[in-house]
Amino acid sequence: MQKILLFVLYPNFQLLDVAGPVAAFEAANEQAPGSYQVRLCSQQGGLVASSSGIALPTQSFGATETLAQAGSTLLTVGGHGINAASEDPVILEFLRTRAVQAERLASICSGAFLFAAAGLLDGKTVTTHWKRSNDFRRRFPGVQLEADRIYVNDGRVWSSAGITAGIDLALALIATDLGEQIARQVARQLVVYYRRPGGQSQYSALLELSGGQGRFAELLDYIRSHLDQPLSVEDLAARACMSPRHFARSFTAETGTSPARAVERLRVEAAASELENGGAVQTTARHCGFTNPETMRRAFLRLRGMPPSALRRG
Repeated sequence: MQKILLFVLYPNFQLLDVAGPVAAFEAANEQAPGSYQVRLCSQQGGLVASSSGIALPTQSFGATETLAQAGSTLLTVGGHGINAASEDPVILEFLRTRAVQAERLASICSGAFLFAAAGLLDGKTVTTHWKRSNDFRRRFPGVQLEADRIYVNDGRVWSSAGITAGIDLALALIATDLGEQIARQVARQLVVYYRRPGGQSQYSALLELSGGQGRFAELLDYIRSHLDQPLSVEDLAARACMSPRHFARSFTAETGTSPARAVERLRVEAAASELENGGAVQTTARHCGFTNPETMRRAFLRLRGMPPSALRRG
């Protein structure tokens, strides 16, 4: 059965939140003709301008009544206009009405705000763009937010992080609908990795630990550039010109984690990047300072909930 994909747009939406997933579904139709029908809708219909100024043609909400059927997916997207959109009673009522009949709800980037504001995510686990996570938690305490995730699937609710993660979400939906083989072919056609796991971090551990300008930022840069070295607390304390005890306390207070945990996080992040780009497990473990592949595997399971093999290119 053909699946209807109904994207809900509003003024100042993020263009790539729409274009990326649509390109993936288009490629899926080339592999399995007739699988998807993409529709764009908005409150008034007609051209709706994105934050870039480029406008897309849409149907009005009223013209989409026959599309909310079994097999349909209701998709919301993010953008600069999300705050105004999530306070618009007409948009929220449209989502509530269509969600009753839709097979799935899927949000891209801050599009999760729309579903949450409509009361459709209470008790669900979702993700959104990491920059909006604090605001999301404040506004929607009844929703479980996993801020450091590429995408999340909780029952019929799917959600993804910012912009390009919408492509990862589309690939996951395609794999669910049409199988892994077609999803891989779509990824190959789009020249993207198949697939970044949903549990992959949205953002750099280095940026999170240093805050961009913390007093240990230079030391963290050094760590990331010397992951193949032991990097013990004593070594790092000496480089920071501090006693090991004072260094460990100060580092933990500044970054929110111990020196050993910070080193492990940076090792895992570097290893993930190398594996995604075709690195061999043995070589990657050595480059990133793990004692052996098994030590690396345990670190991946502890921090990412998946083995290194899950991040290999398909």
